[in-house]
Amino acid sequence: MTCPRPRAQKKDAKYRHLDDYKGTRLRHLHDPQQNDTPYKRTQTPQAPVIRKRRAYKSLAEKRIIPDVYIPSVVSVGALAQLLGVRLAPLQRAMRRAGMEEEMAYDHVLTADYAALLAEEFNQNPIIDDELAFNLYVRPPHPDPASLPTRPPVVTIMGHVDHGKTTLLDTLRSTAVAKGEAGGITQHIGAFSVPVPGTTDGSITFLDTPGHAAFSAMRARGASVTDIIVLVVAADDGIMPQTREVIELIKKDRGKVSVVVAINKVDKPAANVDACKRSLLAEGIELEDFGGDIPSVEVSGLTGHNLPTLVETLSAMAEMQDIRAEKDGDVNGYVLESRVTKGLGTVATVLVLRGSLKAGDHLLAGLSQAKVRNMTDSAGKPVKVASPGMAVTVSGWKTVPSAGDEVLQGKESDIKKALHNRTRRAELEASLKDVDAINKARKEERERREAEDEEEEIAVAARWAEEHKGPQMVKLLIKADVSGSAEAVAGAIHGIGNDLVKSQVISSAVGDVSESDIMTAKAAGAGIAAFSVKVSKSMEILANQNNVKIFSSTIIYRLVENVTDRVIEFLPKIVNTRVTGEATVLQVFEITLKGGTTKKVAGSRVTNGIMEKGKPVKVLRNGEVIHTGSMDTMRIVKKDVTEIRKGTECGLSLENYSDLQAGDVIQIVELTELPGEI
Repeated sequence: MTCPRPRAQKKDAKYRHLDDYKGTRLRHLHDPQQNDTPYKRTQTPQAPVIRKRRAYKSLAEKRIIPDVYIPSVVSVGALAQLLGVRLAPLQRAMRRAGMEEEMAYDHVLTADYAALLAEEFNQNPIIDDELAFNLYVRPPHPDPASLPTRPPVVTIMGHVDHGKTTLLDTLRSTAVAKGEAGGITQHIGAFSVPVPGTTDGSITFLDTPGHAAFSAMRARGASVTDIIVLVVAADDGIMPQTREVIELIKKDRGKVSVVVAINKVDKPAANVDACKRSLLAEGIELEDFGGDIPSVEVSGLTGHNLPTLVETLSAMAEMQDIRAEKDGDVNGYVLESRVTKGLGTVATVLVLRGSLKAGDHLLAGLSQAKVRNMTDSAGKPVKVASPGMAVTVSGWKTVPSAGDEVLQGKESDIKKALHNRTRRAELEASLKDVDAINKARKEERERREAEDEEEEIAVAARWAEEHKGPQMVKLLIKADVSGSAEAVAGAIHGIGNDLVKSQVISSAVGDVSESDIMTAKAAGAGIAAFSVKVSKSMEILANQNNVKIFSSTIIYRLVENVTDRVIEFLPKIVNTRVTGEATVLQVFEITLKGGTTKKVAGSRVTNGIMEKGKPVKVLRNGEVIHTGSMDTMRIVKKDVTEIRKGTECGLSLENYSDLQAGDVIQIVELTELPGEI
């Protein structure tokens, strides 16, 4: 049962005007160009009653306003998360409502004013402390200078095969690059490298993928980093993913520091100057050209200048003065998640605030965990994960999504918050379903109205045209980690053209199972297995049920396999080649046995070879008037199967006798080729 929203008995004079705009729309509320425009009250326009059908149609198009549960008291930052908006738009709305003094992130609002602000964002506020409960990030520390320093988080970014992993491989003296499929990073690798001379003695590195399919994972790496190292190969220069990283840097300009590492300088084809000029053309202003972005020429293979790169990163970290609390509840982010044999669901968590220990209760998105154990990138157990560390955490009940914010709390609070988050997610999904149902019903009404106005055949033809679309090659995705599943879905969804197109119907983490094969069979789909095992029994079961499985550990090969599958469904391309041509000189009528007559074309072969077993075209004045096959071919009175150029002969066609002098008879060869996307 929904409780009515309580109203305050008395309000200060400065808040009294909030009641004036309750229930009205501020036209300029979300328009940044009208920040100083005074409030204008606008009444909700009434739909004109033109005809009964029009009024009925307008009601169907009315927008559904979602409910939002608000507690009795809520901070400004928590209200922004409840409404699903950024803090800045909410603060702008408060400024326009005359609440400048209450705009601080941690200022506590009463339910009355929080509800009025919710209405301005087209949401229906319901005051309920129990259903509104959630976990939020604690406000920033009031005195950051008093906090201990933490290791900087450095993200290595750049184009595929520009040597990012080899660079880090040399730093930590391991062989990560050798273990990667095709030499391409396909996960976010997070690890700490001891660096003597730094304030905290270490730097946490995030190695992001460079392949085009992993753009979302690169964006996540940039969002949690302090320093970005842009790796550019001196022999390759600026490439597509390099430009993508540059766009991320421009978007976060002022929030993160940038260092350019020009790699592979030991190669004979390296051209460092050209590489620097290309970076300048893309808007990366290096110190060599009077900018503020340092650059270091390195070689990940030989280790050339790596100490200089580390010194540069250490200096930038000290200038940023990165600090974080080591006490209090943990706050961080999920970088990767996967299902591991023996450990169950594990996730790579980057800790940004607080200290994570075994037994702590965590909440990330719609997943919860009680930390069983933690390991670092080398697999060594970790007792306490302090700020700046990336650790693999086991104990998750479900697989969290990469990019989810990690929060610590009491077990009871986490269960309550998870219940409310799940309920809200289901509500949002149901609202999307309602919109889809309303849209479908609206289209159905319009179709019935059209049937009343036009003939039934014309309406059916138009409806068929509206619903015509490409044939879908459906796919289920199984991957080793959630980030890879997301990347594979983005890479293979939509391959094709207007005739045939691939469609991802679901994606999940884990090996291919019997349930996956049965689901694929029911949906008429194939299975794209990326870096997961497909057992022999599953292969046999898939063959028995005519389910195609595409399995690979390299994403571009998986894309190629799906592309080949899509091409199989495309119409074949038929190439026509003229192999022989004869001109009809005169048409004769001959008498056969039994008194029947038959027309024979006296002809001369002008090009190629006339062959009896191939298709035939008849052209008159340049236009094809008949296609068929040859009946008889004679030279004088002898039946033949081939007639070469320059020879005069008699020709007759099957089931066609309307030949005239001057017609051209062509022998054609048809070749079928696979369709093209």
